[in-house]
Amino acid sequence: MDPIIKAKLEKITTATITTVLLKKGLRNVWMRGPQPFTISAMGQRMVGPAFTLRFVPAREDLATPESWSSPISTRAAIEAMPEGCICVADAMGVSDAGIFGDILCARMVKRGVTALVTDGAVRDVAGVEGTGMPVWCAGGAAPPSVAALTFVSWQEPIGCGGVAVFPDDVVVVDDDGAVLIPKALVEYVANEGTEQERLEAWIVSQVEAGEKLPGLYPPNAENKARYEADKAAADAEKPAKKKKK
Repeated sequence: MDPIIKAKLEKITTATITTVLLKKGLRNVWMRGPQPFTISAMGQRMVGPAFTLRFVPAREDLATPESWSSPISTRAAIEAMPEGCICVADAMGVSDAGIFGDILCARMVKRGVTALVTDGAVRDVAGVEGTGMPVWCAGGAAPPSVAALTFVSWQEPIGCGGVAVFPDDVVVVDDDGAVLIPKALVEYVANEGTEQERLEAWIVSQVEAGEKLPGLYPPNAENKARYEADKAAADAEKPAKKKKK
């Protein structure tokens, strides 16, 4: 990712991103199921391009322990993950089998994967926690993935938590869950989201000063003009402060 765009997105909440995308007509971008699960995920905001994994219902001749050694396996997929990606796994919302455990998560950490996001579950919970891998998922489960799922592919379009995810779309995760930004809208969201966060910070300052909400949130024409004036004044002060330093 462009480091400037990435840095902007790291300062924008998933809540704000959903609002910005709603203005573009995109309503279904928040994944149902994935929530901060490991301590390393809680209180964090992370950004990265999606690396997709797809599971289908278990079929007895395919979903076996022997399949873990197949060229089409989660093990092989992990070796294809680039540094900085966010692994997004479509587990169809199945939460009674863990798609990844501590060993797989440890390898993902070594490969520099930013986070794991799934609408399913993980297993070996204490071990996963110990790897430091930030995980957003629907919970923990003792059985292995093959007890309920068959792994079939990676880097294909998937549905995770009811959201269509294409490889290299951008995923942002924080305490509110996981949000998908279509690749073509990433720069727009970064810029619009930055402005939205600034506006809302100003609104909060007005609320703290005793202002009433009607006409303030959302701002009417008068309050928009006040905001723009305050923003211009703040921007004008920045060069002056830099010169003093």
